[in-house]
Amino acid sequence: QVRLVESGGGLVQAGGSLRLSCAASGSVNSISAMAWYRQAPGKQRTLVAAVRRGGSTNYADSVKGRFTMSTDNFKSTAYLQMNGLKPEDTGIYYCGAGVFGNNYWGPGTQVTVSS
Repeated sequence: QVRLVESGGGLVQAGGSLRLSCAASGSVNSISAMAWYRQAPGKQRTLVAAVRRGGSTNYADSVKGRFTMSTDNFKSTAYLQMNGLKPEDTGIYYCGAGVFGNNYWGPGTQVTVSS
């Protein structure tokens, strides 16, 4: 099993930046992919960025050029650097990890962007 805990959320003005972190523990060597999702109020959870071990990172069109996902080579932590934040980026950001076909989620961290 894998345990994920997100941190780094908060309130920021439009145009500002935040850096989210996702700390993984447990069977981290079994993680094959990690991702960031977000859920805006009243909407479904959607993919923000994802990376497979040894692969390239994919981004949602809405965040390309503004957000950057990185990991410490899948050792324990994933990051999401968010620049040029917009009010529509507001939501709960979740870290996810894929392990042998199972998906694990953290509890999420709130990001609020004021206009």
